[in-house]
Amino acid sequence: MGHSMGIGRKEVRSPRSEVRSRHSKLETRNSKFARGMSEFRISISDFRSLEFGPRTPDSGLRTSSWGFTLIELMVVIVLILILASFAMPMYHIAVVHAREAVLRDDLFTMRKLIDEFTIDKQRPPTSLDELVDAGYLRGGIPVDPFTGSNQTWRTDIEDVPISPDQAAAGIVDVHSGAEDISLDGTPYSSW
Repeated sequence: MGHSMGIGRKEVRSPRSEVRSRHSKLETRNSKFARGMSEFRISISDFRSLEFGPRTPDSGLRTSSWGFTLIELMVVIVLILILASFAMPMYHIAVVHAREAVLRDDLFTMRKLIDEFTIDKQRPPTSLDELVDAGYLRGGIPVDPFTGSNQTWRTDIEDVPISPDQAAAGIVDVHSGAEDISLDGTPYSSW
């Protein structure tokens, strides 16, 4: 009756054969996926050889035009200016601190040399130039770091007792000639 031709015959599969067919389908899918992934992998040298940029109408290739847009440059410049605006006040304070340190050192040195001159010569110096002439200030009168001149130093002249019955007028102290106020709020001329 029709069984000999196989028409209308229902195939009966065992559960094992169904598992095998599913397993073979999964292997086929996995191998296709693995082949696709291996084709997707690009080495660094292949990536570097790729050309990026606008396509040219003739070749369909991209020309290599690496650069920055105007907006990118503006953003970078603005960031640099913002960082510089933070750094400038700190730089100014550092410069003032350095000048104050130089002024303190110069005042300490000159006061020490005035005292040494007074002890050695048994009289105070009449001017700062006399300290230079006598060899106490070998490099000359130092430059005031705030006025930029060595002629602006203010000196205190007083009578210095040399013996119980004798006194001589001369320099006893030296100060800066700058009218500016220091970072601690005192005028430099009072140092």
